[in-house]
Amino acid sequence: MYPHLLSQILRGNWFLRPEDIMAGHVLVHKLLDGGFSNEKYSKILSESKPITQSVYGLDSDKYDKAPRGSTAIIPIHGTMIKYGTWCSYGADEIAAIIRQASNCENISSIVLSIDSGGGACDSVAVLVQAIEDTRGTGKPVVASCDMAASAAYWIATACDRIIADNNISSSFGSIGVMCSFADVRPVYEKMGYVFHEIYADPSGDKNEAFNLALKGEYDKIRKESLNPLAIQFQETVKANRPGVNAEIPGILSGKMFYAKQALEYGLIDDIGTLSKAVSMAKKLEAENTINNYINS
Repeated sequence: MYPHLLSQILRGNWFLRPEDIMAGHVLVHKLLDGGFSNEKYSKILSESKPITQSVYGLDSDKYDKAPRGSTAIIPIHGTMIKYGTWCSYGADEIAAIIRQASNCENISSIVLSIDSGGGACDSVAVLVQAIEDTRGTGKPVVASCDMAASAAYWIATACDRIIADNNISSSFGSIGVMCSFADVRPVYEKMGYVFHEIYADPSGDKNEAFNLALKGEYDKIRKESLNPLAIQFQETVKANRPGVNAEIPGILSGKMFYAKQALEYGLIDDIGTLSKAVSMAKKLEAENTINNYINS
């Protein structure tokens, strides 16, 4: 788990708020200097419960024991990464839980409790697919959000409705993409290390954007890696949320908005509580049932 977590943190692009990036630097430092290790946490890991043991009091492997017509409440909390670690679910595991709920006859709707500043770009697709597949079965999926920023907001837009769970701290947006990395070579060069990179003759473009970025030339990595993702993010938001007022300064370029503004600008559908989100899911479920009866 230790090298796997480190690999996820150090590689790839991120849909993530800058506050979460700065906080993550502390974790990266601890990982690199050996503050965490597999040996140190092996006992904790061996005694921990299975990842699917409990989701908000409802065992995800026992959804069939829930009363018929139940709503599954599934959390997406903290920084999103594709694969799970000692302390958090991975997007692939959350997606599996969504599918378990979706495939259970006793679960008629799903509420995703979202409180996240975003995360890794590769954590998005697996969750979006699970949400879309669930909606394709006729079961509504509603997002109940305290914070839904960047990747977390992308996930929320895939749901039938987005509800802010309060009018104080709930915030939405940060629609954008970034990458960051530390050039550690000078530190090792002072220790006597010499770095060599040798590329095959037919591989002239390999790592070019990254190597230019190491020299402080960011245009190529911005154009080839970041811009396409940012444009796709914007287009997805506009497609999933046709009511979004794209004319608002910053709304598609990274600004955050509290619940009242988010509702006014079309980023969300309502402000309430988790209970309101469950009620919305039930309402959508009833509407789907009526529509299916009329169209059958």
